[in-house]
Amino acid sequence: MNTLFAALLLAACATVASAQCNAMQRLLVKREWGLAFATGISRERFATTLWIEIFRLDDKLRGFFENVDGHDVYSSKFQAHAQRVLGGLDMCIALLDDEATLNAELAHLKSQHDAMGIAAENFDVLGESLLYVLPDFLEANFHDSHAWKDCYAVIKTGITG
Repeated sequence: MNTLFAALLLAACATVASAQCNAMQRLLVKREWGLAFATGISRERFATTLWIEIFRLDDKLRGFFENVDGHDVYSSKFQAHAQRVLGGLDMCIALLDDEATLNAELAHLKSQHDAMGIAAENFDVLGESLLYVLPDFLEANFHDSHAWKDCYAVIKTGITG
């Protein structure tokens, strides 16, 4: 009986530890994000592909983006807004290994998103969309979806509470 208890306790600890976004996962996510988000036209292509996937999963989310032409992901207004949103994600990913500064940024983003009424489920759609498009952009450089899930969970939880 003690062996079973010890095994269950070990499994529970492993599950909790895996959801923490450890140091190696943070470095991997930062590296892969830098490759995927890139610069210039590659950054625009990434953003467009990501938002197409987001709206494919939940077209109702376009309603949050009416004032920036959310009906047309190719419009200049939407493209600019997409870059602002992903710029916020870029900052959070860059801060993954600076917990105090990351927490301050997440608190700031939380206040902004709370004011807009953006629910936690909407961040689930973003996370799912990221995991869908990243392999296409990273190809052989995409290594660990668990690292992405764990580290994105840190960001999502910081923004949604």
